[in-house]
Amino acid sequence: MLSPDKIAVRDADEWGSETGPEVSLDFERLIAIGRRQWRVVALSAAASVFLAIGYVLTAVPLYTADTTVLIDRSKSNIVDQLSAMGGVDADEATVLSQVELLRSDTIAGAVVTKLQLVDDPTFNAVNSTPLTAVKGAVRSVMTVWNWFSPAVETAEELERRKNAAISKLLSGLEVSRIGRTFVLKISYTSPSPRQAAAIARAVADAYLVDKLESKYDATRRASIWLQERIDELKQKAVESDLAVQKFRAENGLVTADGRLISDQQLTELNSALIVAQADVAKAQARHDRIRSIIDSGRTDAIVTDVLDSSISNDLRKKYLEASKLEAEISSRLGPNHVQAVRLRSEMREFERLMFEELGRIAESYQSEVTVAQSRLKSLQENVAAAQGASAIAGESQVQLRELERNAESYRSLYQTFLQRFQEATQQQSFPVTEARVISVANIPESPSHPRKALTLAMALLLGIGVGGAISAFREFRDRFFRTGDQIREVLGLEYLGSAPLVADGNSAAAKGGDHPRNIRRATVIASYVLDHPLSMFAETLRSTKIAIDLGANAGGAKVVGMISTLPGEGKSTVAINFAELLAMQGAKTLLIDADLRNPGATRAIGRHAEAGLLEALIDNRPIRDLLLLDPKTKLAFLPAVVTRRVPHSSELLASQAMHAIIETAKDNFDYIILDLPPLAPVVDARAIAHRVDSFVCVIEWGKTSRKAVAAALFADQAIVRKCVGVVLNKVDEEKMKLYRTYGSSEYYYSRYSSYYHED
Repeated sequence: MLSPDKIAVRDADEWGSETGPEVSLDFERLIAIGRRQWRVVALSAAASVFLAIGYVLTAVPLYTADTTVLIDRSKSNIVDQLSAMGGVDADEATVLSQVELLRSDTIAGAVVTKLQLVDDPTFNAVNSTPLTAVKGAVRSVMTVWNWFSPAVETAEELERRKNAAISKLLSGLEVSRIGRTFVLKISYTSPSPRQAAAIARAVADAYLVDKLESKYDATRRASIWLQERIDELKQKAVESDLAVQKFRAENGLVTADGRLISDQQLTELNSALIVAQADVAKAQARHDRIRSIIDSGRTDAIVTDVLDSSISNDLRKKYLEASKLEAEISSRLGPNHVQAVRLRSEMREFERLMFEELGRIAESYQSEVTVAQSRLKSLQENVAAAQGASAIAGESQVQLRELERNAESYRSLYQTFLQRFQEATQQQSFPVTEARVISVANIPESPSHPRKALTLAMALLLGIGVGGAISAFREFRDRFFRTGDQIREVLGLEYLGSAPLVADGNSAAAKGGDHPRNIRRATVIASYVLDHPLSMFAETLRSTKIAIDLGANAGGAKVVGMISTLPGEGKSTVAINFAELLAMQGAKTLLIDADLRNPGATRAIGRHAEAGLLEALIDNRPIRDLLLLDPKTKLAFLPAVVTRRVPHSSELLASQAMHAIIETAKDNFDYIILDLPPLAPVVDARAIAHRVDSFVCVIEWGKTSRKAVAAALFADQAIVRKCVGVVLNKVDEEKMKLYRTYGSSEYYYSRYSSYYHED
């Protein structure tokens, strides 16, 4: 048994697909699905192929002519060069742009004009159909005024016809790039093979002519623009040169040997200033040296000018002689000798005269220093003045250099544009296209459309795909019980067997006898188990009996409730045949029609009854006075004669009176079969569930939803616990074969079907 929570999980995981959550999709299941749905797939494929055949037979054959054009990108593009030189972005034609050019209205219009397609009846009848032809004929008949007045075509009508021809031409034109190459494939499709080839060739020719004309026009426009630009640049170059010369003259920027005169003067002054600074330093050093000698009173100091002076040399010679003589006298006669004293006096005189001579030399040195300093000061003033002039000239040179750069730029542009103008003039005289035809369109011998084999193959595949999708949807929507494995997996109940779908028919009027207390079967199905005791239906009912016997308590009568989820599942029929099987086997059996709202068993075998269960419950009539009997099997039947609505049927079934009826029946019968109302619409079966020993659930094969069965059955756990199993009713044996899987009971049906005899 499964709890409601587990059933909810199964409902979510399994009812959309017939496998459990842990069972993977296998080939057996796919094969089974294929057996069930192959007719849908075959019908869809056949319909698709039939439509494709109709299309192929009725479609107008179309012919496609191809021509290829090579775009030679190795040649220079003078227009692009001019565009780049002019300072704008170059609009280089790529392969894809050439494709769009070939599909442009310009090329199509040129082809329409060249081939006169506006008045070509073959071209204008390309897309005509019988329906459009009839419409055109009717329209021409209806316009009566055209019979008497000649049609005058206006310019607007002619333009409209030309535009229509262009549109029609473009609709059949296809341009594509071949791989990664610069080769373009031009294809045109038309009902006329000759016209297809002619238009394909004309498109290629129009493209080449358009390239030549566009290049010539572009070159001519570029030449005109270049001429205007050259004149402008020439004037700009002259004006810039004049501005340079005028600026030089106004600012005194005179040059010699490529240098400004002011710069040359500043250089010379700087050189003279350096020499003057050296002379001042030299004179000042000589003066400082001689002054230091004079101030120190050194007689032995050597000065260059003193050595060159004869007076200084004589005085020094005399001073040295006197000094020598004084030294000799002082050593021989003593330092105080008169002669020694006189010599010392002469030495002092000589020394004074020498220092006077040094003073005169020092004065000459001072004069030299003064002269050098004056010259240095003069040079410094000149250098400062020259530097100021050079600074002013430097600032002017900045402007001058800018003017010279502008002048040089204009001269360079002028020379470049003049050269380009000469090239453009030559290109204008000899325009060269960058494309050429490498294969000419030939007249096609076989139609390219419709492709019969491909169309039929695609139609077949499409039909199979559509059929497969429909089949998959049907399988997805198949939420019903088909096999016993589904009963066990989804409901967790035992599968008791199946009852085949039997053709019903009215029973003979005399069957059952004319006695008012005898059972009278209204249909053949009501006595099917009696007429076919070795059938699969009878074997299913025997399996049900065994399940009830094993599940019920030993000893005493067994109360069995026949239930279903929805009305019309055949529950009453199964209950009647089960009761007859028990009676036929010798068991004392009582069948009670406990469906007080829709007594199906009573309609099947007791329509003639005048009283039944209601009278026993309400009027307390003894059931022995209300029973119908089968004289052959001794089956007892308590009908339910409902002449009015019974709103409290559940209370009646749960009442003490019903309990008394069942207890009384237990004393006289071995089996008490209750044909209970369905679970989904009413609660009557739940009301009497506590008085029932076993329940048998009847489910209609391929009709009742799994979700509905689980929801109704598991609403009352008492019924679930007492349910001994499920019987699949109204099974289509031919369709049942389509749901068999390897190892299932249905898989081996052909092997054990020999044990069943429906005759």
